[in-house]
Parts: sequence; C-alpha cells; structure tokens
Amino acid sequence: QVQLVESGGGLVQAGGSLRLLCAASGRTFSTYDMGWFRQAPGKAREFVAAISWSGGNTYYSDSVKGRFTISRDNAENTVYLQLNSLKPEDTAVYYCASRVRYYIGSYFRADNYNYWGRGTQVTVSS
Repeated sequence: QVQLVESGGGLVQAGGSLRLLCAASGRTFSTYDMGWFRQAPGKAREFVAAISWSGGNTYYSDSVKGRFTISRDNAENTVYLQLNSLKPEDTAVYYCASRVRYYIGSYFRADNYNYWGRGTQVTVSS
C-alpha cells in the first residue's frame, strides 16, 4: 500500500509559478511510476504529467507542455510538479497518483493508476 500526500498548492496570479510536492510513504517508492492529474469544477479529471519509476521518461499533456515540469527524488520519496506561466484555466485540484512499474497501460489514463492522494488546490487569478 502506498499513501500519497500532496502539498504546495495555493492562490497565484496569472503568469506566476508554484511547485507542487507529493510525498509517498513506504520503502518501494522507486518501483512506482508517478502521475499528476487535475480536476476543475464541473469537469472530468484530466492527465497533466507522468514520470517513470527511474525518472528516465516523462510525459505531458499538450496543454501544459513547456510550462510544467515533473521530476522525482527517489531518495526522498517525493515527486514534484513545477508549474510556470500559470493561466486561469490551470485552476483545479491537482492529484498525485502512482502505479507499479512495468505496468502496460497508458500513462495518460487515470484508471491505470492504483493509488491516489487527496489533492491540493491550485487557483490562478486573472
């Protein structure tokens, strides 16, 4: 079992930056692929970014590519999401998720992840 706790959300003006963190419990963090998803009010949860268990591969949605950066520190059991050039449409609850490495399934689908955090709110004002 993996427990995930997100932090780092907040209120920021358009064009600003935030850094989200997801702290994971357990000693097997390095064996999990990690993803970030977000959900805005009245909308479905959507993929934002993912990183493979080794950190060697990263994936982004088209809407955040070039603005957001995902990274991980396996020694610290933490995955990060750097949010730059924020836009009002980035406003959402951001969730961290994990799945076992070598899982054959799209990184982009939420139902391919086993464990989820409770989310952190990001609000971007115009």
